[in-house]
Amino acid sequence: MADLPSLSTIPSLPREAQLRVLDTLFEPSPELHQLMIPVLAQTFPSYTALIDAVGGRMSALSAPNSPTDRNVLFGILGSHPRLGRAPANPEHLSELSKKEQAQLNTGAEEQAEKLSALNAEYEQRFPGLRFVTFVNGRSRDLIMVEMRQRIERGDEAREITETIQGMCDIAKDRARKLQSRI
Repeated sequence: MADLPSLSTIPSLPREAQLRVLDTLFEPSPELHQLMIPVLAQTFPSYTALIDAVGGRMSALSAPNSPTDRNVLFGILGSHPRLGRAPANPEHLSELSKKEQAQLNTGAEEQAEKLSALNAEYEQRFPGLRFVTFVNGRSRDLIMVEMRQRIERGDEAREITETIQGMCDIAKDRARKLQSRI
């Protein structure tokens, strides 16, 4: 499993190492790399503050009147793997995502098919987005109830906000777990 460097060293790390921090906390995304390179030159009092800065930068891209910004944002949000489904390109999936999703990839095939169908329905309802939530040990059934509610709500702006928040919640959980190993 990847480790996180001391927060105070991030600004002085080589760019590749800085980007590995982002890839550890979030998912690999060229758009996120480009967006955050200037921010990684700053110092932060905590990983939570760094993650909040990433979330703030992503939120700033969500204005519906800027198609270019939204394309960048959707590239970042689309880097997150679909829940409960093996990715087409397993190398793209972070080691932490593999562990986090392991519980969703077990169980009855019928449940897996329902989750796959919900993923497809979600992505049809919200083109360019992926369903993201902080699983935090919840079962497939609970995740599917949340997916259904969000699909039926049909509020794209709220989906973008909740997806960004979900990615940040996951990143904070990863940072907490990785820092407790030090």
